[in-house]
Amino acid sequence: MKPFSLLIKPTSADCNLRCEYCFYLPRSELYPECTRHRMSNAVLEAMISGYMGTDQPQYAFGWQGGEPLLMGEDFFHKITDLQKVCGRPGAVVANGLQTNTTLVTESLAQHLAKYKFLTGVSLDGWPELHDRFRKAIDGRGSHRMVMAGLEKLRKAGVETNVLCLVSQANVSHPREVYRWFKDQSFLYHQYIPCVEFEEDESLTPHSITGEEWGEFLCEIYDEWRAGDERTVSVRLFDSIMMRYFNGTRTICRMGHDCRHYFVVEHNGDVYPCDFFVDPELRLGNVCENSWEELLASDVYAEFGKRKSKWNARCEKCEVLDLCMGDCLKHRPPRGGDPHALSTLCAGWKRFFLHACDDLKALANEERQRRDTARRAEIASAAVARHISRNAPCPCGSGRKFKQCCMKYAR
Repeated sequence: MKPFSLLIKPTSADCNLRCEYCFYLPRSELYPECTRHRMSNAVLEAMISGYMGTDQPQYAFGWQGGEPLLMGEDFFHKITDLQKVCGRPGAVVANGLQTNTTLVTESLAQHLAKYKFLTGVSLDGWPELHDRFRKAIDGRGSHRMVMAGLEKLRKAGVETNVLCLVSQANVSHPREVYRWFKDQSFLYHQYIPCVEFEEDESLTPHSITGEEWGEFLCEIYDEWRAGDERTVSVRLFDSIMMRYFNGTRTICRMGHDCRHYFVVEHNGDVYPCDFFVDPELRLGNVCENSWEELLASDVYAEFGKRKSKWNARCEKCEVLDLCMGDCLKHRPPRGGDPHALSTLCAGWKRFFLHACDDLKALANEERQRRDTARRAEIASAAVARHISRNAPCPCGSGRKFKQCCMKYAR
């Protein structure tokens, strides 16, 4: 079975904030029969038991919203209890949580720390930037509440990263935003472009242009490259280096096909992507369909194929291997035409041409560093075992030890 992960919306689009640019809030209209959306115990059990009954190298659960912490603390205890019951001996389980942190309690933070929930904090910078679009229901800015929740997570020892939505609020302050996150002790950064379309296919007032995105990324990159390569992780940069390091495409935007995970809504309905939770793309339900059936869905297959139906200009582009036509969501109107050029095309191209030769060199340096460390370990073990200089090298190269790894002996 092809490995896949789950992106779970236990509260659907329900949230205690009203961020002006939220793309998921309109999804509440999918389920008009109720005004309060919460995942039931039956759906939770069916989802976890079914998923952990499949053969996966790692069982990856991503808990998002809306705001998933509206489920309450007991829900997260049920999650880990079920994972322990349903998992086979030796199974590796990874839980990721994306939250605005405003509902974090000290006891919940301790539970997240105990079970190693990697927790992403939705934060757009300092108060003036963050509060422009990330507001509470009463219209107040949410920054103070977010930082209070973050403090509880950190006090409990929860591993956190920051997810920054790049919008008109902060796109003109790339270096300052990056430095501010560093000053707040965030060492893992993820920057997401705000790209939403009006009915006439124009960008919403919150959204950024391709040119703005390219400038933002180049500035962030230059700030990071000035000395943070070994201390700060920027997900995009890491993903590019991994592509150069071993050929792996670690983010779906860089892939040929969009079938990497499933979205599970509060009632168990399954969709191919959280940007495309649409009635016509409903694949089934975890209480009614097996994961084998969902993977074999014709709708899922057709959706996956849309990714590589990029614009003809992409075929001749020197950065296609990294861009791959960009996310379908960025091809107007809201992914409706897979052949459309991404709204961010110019920005991606500028950034890739600016940074990727350098990132390729960094990946090669890391490969050489790891190879040297591996050979040193092999050589030291061989010396300790008194292997002859003329014996075959333990690394398996076929050469004599003295002509291969012996020179790396510590």
